[in-house]
Amino acid sequence: MSSKNRPPQIFKRRVFYIPGYDPFPPRRYRELYRKEGKEQAEISGYSISVSADSVSGSNNWHVTSVQEGVEVQTEFEVLPWSDIVQRSMSGSILVTYIQMARTVWTYVSTGVFWRLMRLRKGPVLAALYPVVMLILQLLIAILIALSIYALIDTYMGELAILPAALGAYCSLFWFRRIDNRLFAYYLLHDYAYSSRLRGVVSPELNDRLQLFSKRINEALSTELNEVLIVGHSSGAHLGVMALADVLRKHDGFRNSPSLSLLTLGQVIPMLAFLPKAHRLRKDLRDLSIGSNLTWVDVSAPGDGCTFALCDPVAVSGVARQEQKWPLVLSAAFTQTLSAERLKTLRWRFFRLHFQYLCAFDRPGDYDYFRITAGPLTLRKRFEGRAPSQSRITRTASKYTSVRA
Repeated sequence: MSSKNRPPQIFKRRVFYIPGYDPFPPRRYRELYRKEGKEQAEISGYSISVSADSVSGSNNWHVTSVQEGVEVQTEFEVLPWSDIVQRSMSGSILVTYIQMARTVWTYVSTGVFWRLMRLRKGPVLAALYPVVMLILQLLIAILIALSIYALIDTYMGELAILPAALGAYCSLFWFRRIDNRLFAYYLLHDYAYSSRLRGVVSPELNDRLQLFSKRINEALSTELNEVLIVGHSSGAHLGVMALADVLRKHDGFRNSPSLSLLTLGQVIPMLAFLPKAHRLRKDLRDLSIGSNLTWVDVSAPGDGCTFALCDPVAVSGVARQEQKWPLVLSAAFTQTLSAERLKTLRWRFFRLHFQYLCAFDRPGDYDYFRITAGPLTLRKRFEGRAPSQSRITRTASKYTSVRA
């Protein structure tokens, strides 16, 4: 059979995407993938198309791409926990301030705050932002209350405290209404949820992780070239825990697809450094020595919301001599994004934190759409690649205990 008549080689992949602390529905990620994938394909010279999965719903979509002469069929599935996020964000203004006090106390009293600060200042300053912003909002509310009281005290006497208190509440309520621009409540709820049990996984999140593990395990029993788990931001440590559970329960890997984990913009130390994060530290340790998977961790110093180039296993104090993973790589925003693109993103910190999922106008080794829709497994794509020279591997956590 001539090469012209030979059927095209087909590569099949299943991608499980785990979002960070995000209250939005999975279809947001489908549309982001569609938009950014089209742009990246035009820049890099390959074809890619995205179609919704009418059977499985908005959590799933299908990607067809032709790269390097190979047709690639990728089934995407978002492993959602947005409902848990939404419930954790439903507290009143008073509850939010109580959460703020508790979260600050947890990180400061345990000494974790100072160790995180010595590791990477960027994400710690990002964590301080909602605290400072909420305190500033409270001070403004108090100032408004005092001003109202001073204006009407002569006429109403002690009853002036009522409109003064109403004025303070209205100002706090207004600040919360515009939090889609300030992100103070959103970020505070994120850190509060992660730290409220000092590193213990909540029962509701544990149940969800078991469902994640079940879906991944089912995919490993199908005829695929690769099963790829992608965890972004807080989704990175969820991916670690879900995959560690899969590896402990999987019967064998002889005929299974290649198993891969890609963590992007991870904030793992925020949780792994907490006193009772025994499970996460154990899962980090177990994955780091696994021979049946490939784990690549990608971050960028230009992203102030991530612990850039920090080996999450090593800095958490659970690295063993036989450690294999993760391969820590830099997305190198200053090299892979043009000066014009960087200028437009300069003060858009959250957009930069999502850049790993977006198109690069000067793409390098890291290309999200080649990884998720290209004809190479994660292991083959980065085979022989040395880790970033700037990676941080020193133990920084005070708490390194691991319990079964």
